[in-house]
Amino acid sequence: MGGAAGFRYPMDMAESTSAESPQPQIAHRWDPFGQTIFVEFSRLALEHGAINLGQGFPNFDGPDFIKDAAIEAMRGGENQYARTQGVPPLNAAIAKRFHADTGLTVDPDAQITVTSGCTEAIAATMLGILNPGDEVIIFEPYYDAYPAALAMARATPRFVTLCPPDFAFDENELRAAFNGNTRAVIVNTPHNPTGKVYTRSELESIASLCREHDVLAITDEVYERLVFEGEHVRMATLPGMWERTITLSSLGKTFSLTGWKIGWAIAPEHLTAGVRAGHQYLTFATATPLQHGAAAALAAPDSYYEEYVAAYRERRDVLQDGLAEVGFAVYPARGTYFVLADHTRFGFEDDVSFCRHLVKHARVAAIPPSAFYHDPAHGRKLVRFAFCKDVETLREAVERMRGGLT
Repeated sequence: MGGAAGFRYPMDMAESTSAESPQPQIAHRWDPFGQTIFVEFSRLALEHGAINLGQGFPNFDGPDFIKDAAIEAMRGGENQYARTQGVPPLNAAIAKRFHADTGLTVDPDAQITVTSGCTEAIAATMLGILNPGDEVIIFEPYYDAYPAALAMARATPRFVTLCPPDFAFDENELRAAFNGNTRAVIVNTPHNPTGKVYTRSELESIASLCREHDVLAITDEVYERLVFEGEHVRMATLPGMWERTITLSSLGKTFSLTGWKIGWAIAPEHLTAGVRAGHQYLTFATATPLQHGAAAALAAPDSYYEEYVAAYRERRDVLQDGLAEVGFAVYPARGTYFVLADHTRFGFEDDVSFCRHLVKHARVAAIPPSAFYHDPAHGRKLVRFAFCKDVETLREAVERMRGGLT
């Protein structure tokens, strides 16, 4: 059997079993990335019996009516490959919801592609529309899948920094990032990890530059329903932007079903062609019965979303108020289920050393945001907490920090 060049099977019959263990075989494109920060801190959380406020998944389950719809689909024989763009009921449900939110009418079969989570939608989009040497503007701190997907596409990121306290961008810095090689800009709103909700004025400024330089907009809107202050403005609705925008979203955050990995991309046909070119060779299709469950989810009444936001507002306030009482300088989240805080009062050199101390001595896991900047120094004063946990767990986390940090 063939193997990667240089790979030595440790138990090859022609080799001594005492031979040195083979070195990991990893392509050079991954050299800048290493192991994701989530792996280390999830492991530390388990080792120390910590409350995990690091990785963004709820400690409660999604609604039964959605799970029941998936189970019914399984029992009804919906267990084979789905068509690559998604099962018709889900595509129709996405189109209906998008129209209700935006007034835009989209063709569910030609302009919507269902993917295995939004992370796959990101990768499919990058692989499908970018050529080697293309440049893509990323606002930092960023979701760590963005630069990794660009590395796969052999494209080049250009970074624009969102600066505290309100995590606004400098318009001159943004304008300077655009050039003749710029192919796209990624906009994540509401924004992970800052909790920022981009204002209409900010999005109009980005859109103006996209039109001026003939650049595409890729919008990551997985937290579209989780807005506490401000409004969620969709880039695709701004003048001249529908034809140059790929809107990405997913089911998991809104319905507390992150393990289902159901995402989608909405775009005009000429951009959908690129998304599908990448998608067909990544996963080709997404879990069929879960797509039927997702279709049921998107038919939820408006009251579901109202209750959803109210519940998360309470969780946010419990955590933010608790962090402030413990001694953090808190940057309030206007959306998402993440909040950033400044840890410098506690005397640690950087965010990584602080987070390691926090998980070991307070038994609370958080994420050091320096992993989300191209220059880690920009994030060394910050720490990211997730409040997608029940209120009792958040209160217990605050009490642990109160005892472990003060």
